[in-house]
Amino acid sequence: MKKLTMTLVTVFVVMALSAYAFAYDPGWGRGHGGAGCSGPDTSILSRLNLTPGQTTKINALREANLRDTKPLKDRMYSKRGDLRLLWLQTNPDQNKITAAQKEIRTLRDQMQDKMTTFRLEVLKVLTPEQQEKLKSFKLGHGFGHGMKGGPGMGGNPGMMRGN
Repeated sequence: MKKLTMTLVTVFVVMALSAYAFAYDPGWGRGHGGAGCSGPDTSILSRLNLTPGQTTKINALREANLRDTKPLKDRMYSKRGDLRLLWLQTNPDQNKITAAQKEIRTLRDQMQDKMTTFRLEVLKVLTPEQQEKLKSFKLGHGFGHGMKGGPGMGGNPGMMRGN
């Protein structure tokens, strides 16, 4: 009986820990710009009573923006990895680190420029009433929730943050 009880308790603990592990959603982690960086948060857009035509146009703009920014994001993630490796060297080279940081900033600036263009294009699709409603959501600089998990190495805290 004691073995059965111990086995059942062990199984219960393993199941509880497994459920917790599967339920945990770390998102993209620090600095990977996951949820919402591709533009307006869909939950916010759904509150604007968009017409089907507006939805189609905004989706097309979002897809185009994703295509345009993906190579930049990929290069930026690669450069961040390179920067981490530079920092992990026994004798980090200041010039190489500074150059890598500059490249990352340049890529981030290019991505922000593309995001600004995208946001302005989305605003053109909205009616004046929808634009006012969007402003009433107190979104600050951006439309959505933006970078999930914070800035990461060399990132900008709160960039495109919706709060």
